[in-house]
Amino acid sequence: MAGRRMNGEGSIYQRASDGRWVGAAFLGYDERGKLLRKAVSGRTKAEALAKLRKVHRQVDEGLPPPDDRVSLGQLLDRWFAEVLRHQLDPSAFENYKSIADNHLRPTLGRKRLAKLTVLDVDRLQSEKLDAGYAVSTVRRIRAVLSQSLDQAVRWGFLARNVATMSRGPKAPRREGRSLTPDQAQTLLGAVNGHRLEALYVTMLALGLRSGEALGVSWEDVDLKKKVLTVRQALKRHGTTLVLGDVKTPKSRRSINLPGPVVAVLRSHKARQARERLAAGSAWTTSGLVFTTEVGTPIDPSNLRRNFNNVCEDAGLGHWHPHELRHSAASIMLAEGVPLEVVADVLGHSSIRMTADVYGHILTPQREAAAKAMEGALWS
Repeated sequence: MAGRRMNGEGSIYQRASDGRWVGAAFLGYDERGKLLRKAVSGRTKAEALAKLRKVHRQVDEGLPPPDDRVSLGQLLDRWFAEVLRHQLDPSAFENYKSIADNHLRPTLGRKRLAKLTVLDVDRLQSEKLDAGYAVSTVRRIRAVLSQSLDQAVRWGFLARNVATMSRGPKAPRREGRSLTPDQAQTLLGAVNGHRLEALYVTMLALGLRSGEALGVSWEDVDLKKKVLTVRQALKRHGTTLVLGDVKTPKSRRSINLPGPVVAVLRSHKARQARERLAAGSAWTTSGLVFTTEVGTPIDPSNLRRNFNNVCEDAGLGHWHPHELRHSAASIMLAEGVPLEVVADVLGHSSIRMTADVYGHILTPQREAAAKAMEGALWS
């Protein structure tokens, strides 16, 4: 069938070899005067026409015409090179790249974006779960894929994000383990006089993440005003420890210090001054509050081992430093500190996050609220 020109939409004809309808959209000329042309095809004339109109709509909106040849692997290459390396800190960038290299490229890397379906995403998640990966890991894989496809939509490579149309696996709810007040007091007694006493006391009293605590500098601590400001965190980048940004914007926060924490930090500062004199030229000036005996940052893995040994020696069993954060939240809520205040102290992005993680601790407060209403309305 002969082709024909259609009101600026390009030309369309039925291919004799396979019967498919082929359309050509003419998009102007390049800098050398060469005609720019975009070809589309469909099983029916209507399908080919619809694709032609889509090409022209995108061009009219200032977007590049869709390229059906772009694969997910090519998208990832461009996304990492032109976007992510400017947006993420090195440790986060490496985390994204690890997920892409180990999970997305081997499975869907050669798949053309135009052919990617919700079924492909669901199948990927199912295969990872069957292979024994944790739900949190599979959810992360889906999140990275979704973010890359969001970029493809912004660039005009795709009209929709199939990853957001899929459903991530449901994570089983796990309540963080917390020290009871009695156990916390046992811990405080066990670390009394310990070289890292101030670190453990500060983490327990303020609910700091390990990286936040290890990233606190003396500039962030005002012992007179009794305020500690969280503005950076110690992170691992490959084999190197680096100071980077905190987890979320809400993680940047100022926290009031209890009196005993101020006292233990004063003692720690004096101890650190003595260690600096003893180390002499071997001392590394980092400005950090919590360091090794020569002033270098404390490796998080060494912190985990040291803290577990302290807990074992105290008869508390195995504990992880992050559980000090859970313990701080649990004790504050049990003592009646309002949920929004606890969320602010912890640096949570929303009160809902705090309620989801620690809602089980609020049962006594909810019961007290019910009794208060009962007394007010029916007594």
